[in-house]
Amino acid sequence: MKSKEFFTDYIKVFLNQNSKLNLISKNDEKFLWEKHIFDSLSIEKFFDKYSPAGKKLLDIGTGGGFPAVPISLAYPEIEVYALDSIRKKINAIENIKTELKIENLHTICDRAENLKERYDIITSRAVAPLKAITNYAMPLLNKDGYFIAYKSIRAEEEIKEARETLKKYNAKVIDIIQYDLPLAENHTRNLIVIAR
Repeated sequence: MKSKEFFTDYIKVFLNQNSKLNLISKNDEKFLWEKHIFDSLSIEKFFDKYSPAGKKLLDIGTGGGFPAVPISLAYPEIEVYALDSIRKKINAIENIKTELKIENLHTICDRAENLKERYDIITSRAVAPLKAITNYAMPLLNKDGYFIAYKSIRAEEEIKEARETLKKYNAKVIDIIQYDLPLAENHTRNLIVIAR
């Protein structure tokens, strides 16, 4: 994983945007690296195990740009599309993109159900329960693609609740990759990897 130093400029630019727009809570600013950037970059654990065919990634409900922006910085070979229906969030990401000259980052201000494009990888972090987000992700996923949902310790429960939705799209949970955030208190997270 790229070091914290690699993201120094991004952290500076993000905090500047955050001071105007409140993309994450003031309290969370102290843990920007641990809770948001490090968490976003944990997709590396997925890349270590699977090598997706294509290089087009959609981040549904990107909010303040997590995981879209850290992924676009760490993986310049991937075309990253940050999707959110809230214009001020997309504007903030546009500003970050411009300031840091991130050429492989693209923004879409819309709702997932309005998109027509297909993607090789779809991510979603802290947006909605798996049951709901699967309904948005699956129709946009390429045939050999992967949907990666960033989830808390409740991953197994969410998978149970999403069983019918997964069946509807003939989709399967092929992996649950567990990891810990570098925080003092125990903070276990999961990447739920879904394919069809």
